[in-house]
Amino acid sequence: MSSWAHGLIRSFPHQEFVILTIVANRELRGKFVYELPENVVELHELYLDDLDWCRQRKRKSRMNKREYQALRSLMLGDRIEWEELIDFFQKKKRSLNDLLMGEDFLHAVTEFYMMHYSQIIFTDFLWTMRSIYLPLFRALQMKIPKADAYHCLCTGYAGVLGCMGKHIHGGRLMISEHGIYTREREEELIQSKWVKGIYKNIWIEQFHKMSKMAYDRGDLVTSLYEKARELQAELECPVEKTMVVPNGVQIERFQGLLGKTETEREEIYIGAVLRVAPIKDVKTLIQAFGFAKEQDPRLKLWIMGPLEAEDEYAQECFDMVGIMGISGIVFTGKIDVQEYYGKMDMMILSSISEGQPLVILESFAAHKPVIATDVGDCRGLILGNGGEDHFGEAGIITHIMNVGEITHAILTLAQDERKRHKMGENGYRRVCALYRMEGMLNRYGKIYKEFAESMGKVWQDENMEIPEQNAAEEMNDKEFLKRQPEEKTAEV
Repeated sequence: MSSWAHGLIRSFPHQEFVILTIVANRELRGKFVYELPENVVELHELYLDDLDWCRQRKRKSRMNKREYQALRSLMLGDRIEWEELIDFFQKKKRSLNDLLMGEDFLHAVTEFYMMHYSQIIFTDFLWTMRSIYLPLFRALQMKIPKADAYHCLCTGYAGVLGCMGKHIHGGRLMISEHGIYTREREEELIQSKWVKGIYKNIWIEQFHKMSKMAYDRGDLVTSLYEKARELQAELECPVEKTMVVPNGVQIERFQGLLGKTETEREEIYIGAVLRVAPIKDVKTLIQAFGFAKEQDPRLKLWIMGPLEAEDEYAQECFDMVGIMGISGIVFTGKIDVQEYYGKMDMMILSSISEGQPLVILESFAAHKPVIATDVGDCRGLILGNGGEDHFGEAGIITHIMNVGEITHAILTLAQDERKRHKMGENGYRRVCALYRMEGMLNRYGKIYKEFAESMGKVWQDENMEIPEQNAAEEMNDKEFLKRQPEEKTAEV
């Protein structure tokens, strides 16, 4: 997502961008992974895990009847009065500690508890509700910079901020989901150890509430592939607001890559570009590779990506390699993947959740076949949506967390060089035809321009080389506009 956003901003040099980024705490303040492009004019940071900087009052202020009703609606989830809540937090700086420890919050929580959760211990419930609402209230306190359009790269807290911007300053609101945010949070919470039992459901419901807020108030909601658009509709996103805008890669960046040396050709290199985190299911990958290595000693696995995000999980992966006594696994940490793609014989992705992975498109651009689990749009990318695009299979699809299938897929490609080459070429032809960076930028450029024109703004794109849309892209846009209510057409 970060590389996608960085590339998008750089592609529109005549437009001014204000970045509002959400991070865990102030320890991450100003730690930028990318050099800020010249057209980024402001940068703001929201710390979800932060101190309460408001001085506590001896006499705590109470909510009025209208404000309390809005808080109550948030907990009960019935016609949430989001605009009233935004105004409450924006009118003046409030102590969140006072609010969360105060009578109004206690009364609302007690009512919610008696209606739905009276069978569990109240003190545990109360502290859980405080932990759920603290980061949301921090977001609602954020001072939102004025902009003509707000482009949120997911729902959740980012979607809340975008909705706040639209409510306070006007302008247009676009939500672009790479993965379906609520589904990803569900999967993470189901597997989590820090929250247990019924509290998982309460957390999940809170993420659903925030996503619905973004869906309801967004002018346009994009997704990467058709199935994701259907999932958005299932999650109550108005279908007339949705549009599919596939990812794209700059094909030229992956040409002429450095290949293997003579010595390296004696081994079969497998590349996994990912962050070492539970959602990527690196443990299943390690196990499958270990079993495959026993049958084919030539195998070597390169796990390429940051290790710091989930320290505990990364250590568990290191320990697993040691306990199983697996040789031939290299954890590179964060590196320039272009220096490695050319040496790989195949790429692999064992995730339990994905959207439309850029790593698959990059692998295709580098002429590499891909083994991937059947999540997100991986099947569509590798098998071409059931052969609809006629480019042929570009790898192998497996079920999630299936060690046996992944082991078999690794051995199948490792032992058949011709198959690897053919699949790599199939992927290359597919990405060239359907997933070029230019096509993606063309779509977003058109959306931004239409947003600007609907507000009477001047849109400048003189230096941007955007090719003409192909027939499929143009039809997608026409179908989208047909779905719009008549009075809304000019806004999109």
